[in-house]
Amino acid sequence: MRPRPSSPGILVLRQAPLILFAAIVLLFGALAPKFLTADNAINVLIQAVPTAIVAVGMTFVLLTAGVDLSVGAIMFLGGAIAGKLLVGGQPLPLALGAILAVGVAFGALNAVFVTRLRIAPFIVTLALLFIGRGVALTITQTRAMNLPDSFLQLGATRIAGVPLPLMVLGAVVLTAQVVLMHTPFGRQIYAVGNHPANARRAGIRTQRILAAVYIICGFCAALGGILSLAQLGAVSPKFGEAYEFKAIAAAVLGGTSLFGGRGAVFPGTVLGAVLIQSIETGLVILNADPYAYPVVTAAVILIAVLVDSVRNTALSRLTQRRIRVDA
Repeated sequence: MRPRPSSPGILVLRQAPLILFAAIVLLFGALAPKFLTADNAINVLIQAVPTAIVAVGMTFVLLTAGVDLSVGAIMFLGGAIAGKLLVGGQPLPLALGAILAVGVAFGALNAVFVTRLRIAPFIVTLALLFIGRGVALTITQTRAMNLPDSFLQLGATRIAGVPLPLMVLGAVVLTAQVVLMHTPFGRQIYAVGNHPANARRAGIRTQRILAAVYIICGFCAALGGILSLAQLGAVSPKFGEAYEFKAIAAAVLGGTSLFGGRGAVFPGTVLGAVLIQSIETGLVILNADPYAYPVVTAAVILIAVLVDSVRNTALSRLTQRRIRVDA
């Protein structure tokens, strides 16, 4: 019998991120009623902004079946350079520009190694992760740097009652969604992720597409770093650490495949970022052991990978069955 697109199994697979999100909200809501308040919901959204923006950039890379492990190092190095500039009396716009420049430069470096030298993305971005963090630790001398109040105001500013971080996230998500869903460039990204060889045969310049997604990812990492620093107010030696895994988990939890060619920024990636932040906030409200946080985060990443693997395998089998029936 031909499987229908509306069959329960397919619907569950496609709506797995939403089901998991609802389960987490209900669980923490039952354990701590404060979790379900409007104030906490707004707080979760604002705190999820940096992760969501970094995850948006990661989504572009994952759609091509690549990965970028350097995003956390980009955040740290950009923050370290900006901190030194601000402590030295330089204006805020220059510091913000320096962070964004670091993101674009690292994205371009990743692109060169992946597209020109044909080195595996995992190896390239892992190497730049260590290089970036090493340079940042040298700049900061492993000491925390407090940022001026002008930087903190970026996180506290409201326009028409809407927090600035949420407005920035909205602009990033809207732009990314339009690019991926309604432009030739977006369709080419999906084509490269689905089958690079077929994409090349169709005339798509796959190397340019790959280069572009890594630059986009670097820029989003830098922008996420700015908003994260605006919330924290300081650059610590641990800043940006493990952010790459949070970004990957957010994208995959939102339905983006690690195998490339499938996924969406909205609601998928955004929902994944909010889900991760909801778990962290819920643990804080429950006064859980802080040492358990990494364990929970690791479990979320494992669940994300397992869900993606099961979904990819099941949907592939359903597609094959449909082809055989049609034949």
